[in-house]
Amino acid sequence: MSVLLRDAWSTLVPDLRDRHGPLPPLMLALTVVTGLVDAFSYLVLGHVFVANMTGNVVFSGFAIAGATGFSLAASLAALGSFAAGAFLGGRVAHRERAHRGRVLHLALVLETVLVLVAYVIAETAATPYGGLARYWLIALLGLGMGVQNAAARALAVPDLTTTVLTLTITGIASDSRAAGGSGSKAGRRALSAVAMFAGALIGAAAVLHGHEAVPLLFAALLLAAATGAAFTLARSGGTWTDPL
Repeated sequence: MSVLLRDAWSTLVPDLRDRHGPLPPLMLALTVVTGLVDAFSYLVLGHVFVANMTGNVVFSGFAIAGATGFSLAASLAALGSFAAGAFLGGRVAHRERAHRGRVLHLALVLETVLVLVAYVIAETAATPYGGLARYWLIALLGLGMGVQNAAARALAVPDLTTTVLTLTITGIASDSRAAGGSGSKAGRRALSAVAMFAGALIGAAAVLHGHEAVPLLFAALLLAAATGAAFTLARSGGTWTDPL
């Protein structure tokens, strides 16, 4: 337990001399954003994810098979928007690859703008969202999450992908001392799962209590705070900024 807690603490309050410097807590914040926006998209936009693309591939199969409640068009829109966002994020990452702080900052600026615009649409459009409003929301959020994922991939902070938890949870179990492993990084991995759970819980609670747009407001505020922190990091000369 002490190893797990130490690992969790070092993720929340990292040693700035570490290879990844101050990046881990910011990656956790983005993981919370993932839970918030996917709670909104799944519960409000109708069985579609804007961050977890595995779900949309599966949902597409369900829709083609004729299962009710699933939209092939919505799933494909999310997949296409996410891919476009990942392309934009990749352009940023490759252009600024000499400084990891600048990669994060520019990606967050893009994502914050996209999520904020989505919030404005969600706040002003009539509910339940249908037609163009629904697809604008899917497109904007998919673009934003694609940018986030491309940046997270470029930064490559171990066990903090910000969206995918399958390998994270696998690592908690398969690398545990009970399984014969060292138990290393269990604290960080657990925090990643808790962060996404927290975002999903808060987002779902807001939606279910009649505040459909609130998860996007929370996501935009969290992204704005992360962008402010990344602005400072973009000017850092620490060794963590060097490309991997």
